[in-house]
Amino acid sequence: MGPLGKHSQFSDGYYMFPKLEGEIAPRMKFQGREVLTWSLNNYLGLANHPEVRKTDAEAAAKWGAAYPMGARMMSGQTSLHEQLEDELAEFVGKEKAYLLNYGYQGIMSVIDALLDRKDVVVYDSECHACIIDALRMHIGKRYVFPHNDIENCEKQLERATKLAAETGGGILVITEGVFGMTGDQGKLKEISELKKKFEFRLLVDDAHGFGTLGKTGAGTHEEQNVIEEVDLYFSTFAKSMASIGAFVAGEEKVIHYLRFNMRSQIFAKSLPMLLVEGARKRLELLKTQPELKANLWKIVNALRNGLHENGFSTGQSNSPVTPVVLNGTVGEAAALSYDLRENYNIFCSVVIYPVVPKGMIILRLIPTAVHTLEDVKETLDAFAAIKEKLTNGEYRNSEIAVSFGE
Repeated sequence: MGPLGKHSQFSDGYYMFPKLEGEIAPRMKFQGREVLTWSLNNYLGLANHPEVRKTDAEAAAKWGAAYPMGARMMSGQTSLHEQLEDELAEFVGKEKAYLLNYGYQGIMSVIDALLDRKDVVVYDSECHACIIDALRMHIGKRYVFPHNDIENCEKQLERATKLAAETGGGILVITEGVFGMTGDQGKLKEISELKKKFEFRLLVDDAHGFGTLGKTGAGTHEEQNVIEEVDLYFSTFAKSMASIGAFVAGEEKVIHYLRFNMRSQIFAKSLPMLLVEGARKRLELLKTQPELKANLWKIVNALRNGLHENGFSTGQSNSPVTPVVLNGTVGEAAALSYDLRENYNIFCSVVIYPVVPKGMIILRLIPTAVHTLEDVKETLDAFAAIKEKLTNGEYRNSEIAVSFGE
């Protein structure tokens, strides 16, 4: 029965979300103990960058949290909102950009505004939940292709083209710049090549690529040299920018259309000025301090090379997202993660069935520019130890594994 059913039981102790405490940093407190954390999407280390903290504090003192009041088209428009949009558009190589209040809500609203019942969607099977939720609202047809399977994507485009010819609608292809769970890049270049055979617009959610990929950090479309071929570029401020908000960028007439048709922006309060000021400072640092991205990739490469040397698989990742793929049951995963946290002081995300197939465990590591090579060595030593325990079956009969029914 669902959560509103009469048999549902919820209590404060039944579910426990982990609570990390202290300053945002590689080392934080968990249940009163210091842990080395690899679970924060603070890629460039901007969360506690002194210039960022100073700008945030000054903006809060100057504007408070309320200004501006009202939605953008009513009373929430400011010159600074427009200035940030122009700066973002220029940085990612697009004509115009539009600020959004949140990433999850933002991409849902973008997709909802772009589509009507005549339009057809083709999308990657591993797209983020926010994209899937948006497509649930679409009352037209949608076709999914297996993750990064370009041959199948072409087949779905053939089906979509036939249907669009009947309905008189258009075709929207949706993929991600970087897939946040596996860390592999979407095949933007290969999808773009399909424009020679099919007529469609390409929307890319680049939450994990913005700031981390490309020569200037502009994103995955810069990394793959397909800036012009990506029609709509979307990213959140919650990853490299270490803040709240998002933006969508593209052709001026499309962005103009979205301004007047995105219900989540028309009927919601404008992004607060302190977040706008903070985003401008973060973008400035992203552009003027390339050492931030360089430091990030120094840690990424050291961690990944060390894992490979110790016999670990990181899948197909070619971004900072580093999944460590292991074999084991759900119970073993629980026991392993507990051991890693309690005895080795390593805190990272653990991904198990049904997110991944049965028998697979993924430990998802997020390197940042503020991790150190010492942090990497400590983590590699811990992972070598837990791998040996997993191989020897030591987690199989632990109390935690048994409590998971193993």
